[in-house]
Amino acid sequence: MPRWRAALRRAAPALGLFAAARLTGLLVMACWAWHIDRPPRRVLARSWDSDWYLLIAEHGYGRTLTWPDGAVQSDLAFFPLYPALVRAVASVLPVTSGSAGLLISWTAAGAAAWGVYAIGERLYGRRTATALVLLWGLLPHSVVLSMAYTEPLLTAFAAWSLYAVLSGRWLWAGTLSALAGLARPNGIAVAAAVCAVAGYTLLKRERRGEWRIWASAALAPVGWCAYVLYVGFRTGDPLGGYFQVQSGWTSRFDFGVGALRAVREIVLRPTMFPLVMTLVIVGASLALFALLVLERPPIALLVYTGVLVLITVGGSGFFESKPRFLLPAFPLLLAPARALTKARPGTAAVLTAALAGLSFAYGTYLLTLSPVAL
Repeated sequence: MPRWRAALRRAAPALGLFAAARLTGLLVMACWAWHIDRPPRRVLARSWDSDWYLLIAEHGYGRTLTWPDGAVQSDLAFFPLYPALVRAVASVLPVTSGSAGLLISWTAAGAAAWGVYAIGERLYGRRTATALVLLWGLLPHSVVLSMAYTEPLLTAFAAWSLYAVLSGRWLWAGTLSALAGLARPNGIAVAAAVCAVAGYTLLKRERRGEWRIWASAALAPVGWCAYVLYVGFRTGDPLGGYFQVQSGWTSRFDFGVGALRAVREIVLRPTMFPLVMTLVIVGASLALFALLVLERPPIALLVYTGVLVLITVGGSGFFESKPRFLLPAFPLLLAPARALTKARPGTAAVLTAALAGLSFAYGTYLLTLSPVAL
């Protein structure tokens, strides 16, 4: 039996639980959407950023919105891999771009879950790996994994790139990292992890396969750098153009100043429920990152997760979107997954059921009732 097939068979129970969790969440959301006369497919495929991605797939780049305060939002802020895949699938299959986007996202979510399992199994065994995948599929904001969004695609490339690093497959690590960098801005976290481990390995003077390590480090940031430079040349500012485009979306790295302002507003004034949940989720993520550091995981996981957390917490912009930005940071769940496997079966079942209820209810709320974008 091929090694990949044996690995898939080992992962099958975890992937089944993941699929059951996401399908149940979709069913709950769909029933409520039908109840309030909103088509579930449109909710999943054409909400907020999904619409920008699908319009790029259908018409290419070039769309901008100008607001009364003079702010200009350009579709150049959105990385190209996902809309390119949507366009390719829609041109081959008899489906709309929305259906193509969902097909890609659901496939990527499954591939990501398998990659998350593979890492968990390699580090801690099958039970912890299964718990890790289940917890990731039951996060309060995991409904994003079922939408026409790019987080599933990024997580799939990230998980398998990190697995390739852990298993010494350097060329695969660099190639998958380059693809992750074409999927989302925070895909640079994958390149940072690959380059960090490559540098550490070379410093130890490990000569075996040295050229592959150098090639991996060179490949890893290519996708991200290529698109940033493309936007820069297109806007007339090779090095700063992309960041100017992001500023039009109020998205910039300010070392957490903007996030602290948002926290102050949430704490001192009555505010919307999604912002309160965002504060709770980000706070929990910081605590989980501290636990991850104490676990002393492989360098690749630590750097990858650390960069994702740094970008999320240190960036200004849409505070309510921060849980989505953290969705690819699955190593944060390693400590809870290990704890869940050590808990009594009854306790584990109750905790899982409670998390599932929160995930399904909050995901439905985010897509059908929330007054703010994901």
